[in-house]
Amino acid sequence: MRRPRRAALAATAALALALTAAASPARADRPGPHDVHPALWPHLVAFYDFDHPVDGDPALERDLGRSGTEIELVNGGTAMRVPDQAYKGSGDALQTRQVNPQAAGNDDWKAGIWSSSGVRTLRAFSGAEGTTVMGWFKRDMDGPALNSVTANPTDRYNAIGLAGVLTGDSDGHGVRALLELIDVSGELRLVALGRRVDGGASQTFAANEDWRTLLPKGEWVHLAATYDFTSGTMALYRNGEPVDGFYTTAGDPWQLNGPGPHVTSATDSRGIKIGGSFPQNNLERNPCDCRMDGLMFLDSVIPAGDIAKQYRYMAR
Repeated sequence: MRRPRRAALAATAALALALTAAASPARADRPGPHDVHPALWPHLVAFYDFDHPVDGDPALERDLGRSGTEIELVNGGTAMRVPDQAYKGSGDALQTRQVNPQAAGNDDWKAGIWSSSGVRTLRAFSGAEGTTVMGWFKRDMDGPALNSVTANPTDRYNAIGLAGVLTGDSDGHGVRALLELIDVSGELRLVALGRRVDGGASQTFAANEDWRTLLPKGEWVHLAATYDFTSGTMALYRNGEPVDGFYTTAGDPWQLNGPGPHVTSATDSRGIKIGGSFPQNNLERNPCDCRMDGLMFLDSVIPAGDIAKQYRYMAR
């Protein structure tokens, strides 16, 4: 990855914050992206449809949400935009994938942004009461990929990364809110994984149903996950419908028994990761041989009814 591009990306994100800070949060009557139901506009921090390359650097993707947080298409650049309609009216989709499982390199196709000082345009996730991550996903793999950073040639990762928001102290892997497939007691499951306090424990809400049924190979599926940091609850949705599941960690991993308010750490998120970890491209982990589209990152818990509206709005 070219360092000048990374510097330009951080500078552009800072400029976007300066230009939009006075207008945030967005008003309910403020026009939003045409692919987003108006009920979600006030909460839409970042939205990527992979049809909007940045002028002058098409390896960057424009944010159609209010934050203006551009992300990088890591390693594959423009080749990662592929013609595949996830929903009616969509154009290109994002292709992520493992490139060389036999070598300990940094060549996997993934997307995102990372800054060691935090991404200021993602400040909506600092001290947040809730978060929602949603989008369209199509998998093209039968399980976690071969682990390219261990000596064992048959070792595999324990997860498949979809999309998430990083913590304020993240090394490129740790998250505040993440959609992924991960091993739970020896069985791969679709999960929402959240962390309220930087450096603190995470909680996982895992789907009961088989992950291959929820995310059939070669089929576009709309997934959403909500994270209520005030109540300590999470939820999963598939094609607008709630998904039954269970929490994997007993006790109080989000430290809600102490004095409130119970919100996320008051630190700027260090970025967004899509299709694998470490968007700064210094390590590989949990690659996803997948296509993705219509990715949304919102700064509140979107009600079930509005998630259903968004699915129907895109799938109409």
